[in-house]
Amino acid sequence: MSVASVLASVSGLPLPQAAARLAAAGVPVFPCVPGAKNPLLKPDEENPQAQPGGFHTATTETRQVAAWWRRWPSANIGIPTGAASGVEVVDVDRKPGGDGFAAFERSRRAGLVPGWLAVVRSASGGAHFYFPADPDRPQRSWQAAKAHVDFRGDGGYIIVPPSAVTGSGSYEFVAGADRVPAPVGAARLRDFLDPRPEPAPHQVRGPIRSEDAARLAAWVGMRAEGERNRGLFWASCRLAEAGLSLPEMVDALAPAGEQVGLPQREIETTIRSAYRATHVQPASVVGQGDAPRQPTKLTGQVLS
Repeated sequence: MSVASVLASVSGLPLPQAAARLAAAGVPVFPCVPGAKNPLLKPDEENPQAQPGGFHTATTETRQVAAWWRRWPSANIGIPTGAASGVEVVDVDRKPGGDGFAAFERSRRAGLVPGWLAVVRSASGGAHFYFPADPDRPQRSWQAAKAHVDFRGDGGYIIVPPSAVTGSGSYEFVAGADRVPAPVGAARLRDFLDPRPEPAPHQVRGPIRSEDAARLAAWVGMRAEGERNRGLFWASCRLAEAGLSLPEMVDALAPAGEQVGLPQREIETTIRSAYRATHVQPASVVGQGDAPRQPTKLTGQVLS
């Protein structure tokens, strides 16, 4: 039975029956605090290897699962992510402090999200997008706080339907996929959503690699209204300081500027201004009658 089928089949069941069905289908489960997300089982402080606690206790052993939910019939259901369960999850938050759906949609349009196994509405109104885990490529969990998107892989866990969180709502199965997608590339997704910190302004770092130019472009593509122009100017300065020509800078950053809604004229003006700030004699963005140049393959490193 597929992950989507299992999640769909437990929707609306009492929690003990849902936990039993998940375990019987080969999905390891463990009990969490009723109405909350934290695990019920704590590690043995004197002998943590004998009783590790938390998501490390997850099992498909039906007798153990039945015993847990006899003891705690209102316990929420948690499953470990990564190799333990065979699924990884992109957790898109929707809370008063921020909404991750716009960032997730940008990553999907950029080709970083190759479809998903299943979608579950989270208790807060966000969403869990399930992906197959590659057993030969473990991926650790991470958080992209500014983008309001988290990744649950090895070392993480999620709460599944029909669990509920007091004061928020319940977890609900939304949809499944007709076919199994490719695993998501967690590192690339994180770099897109939360690029590494940039070097200090006006600090020349030498030659730049093509992947670092792409990272700067991704960072520009994440700028919100009010910081788009300034972000484009900053990234343009970094490329100019690294020795890129003006046409190369346009090739690298103009698509990101368009992605965040800047007009083409404003994009070219901003990039040209950044070029002037680091060069005594600026060149035109595209020479008279010349066709735009293709991006140049670059070497070296600009980001630390």
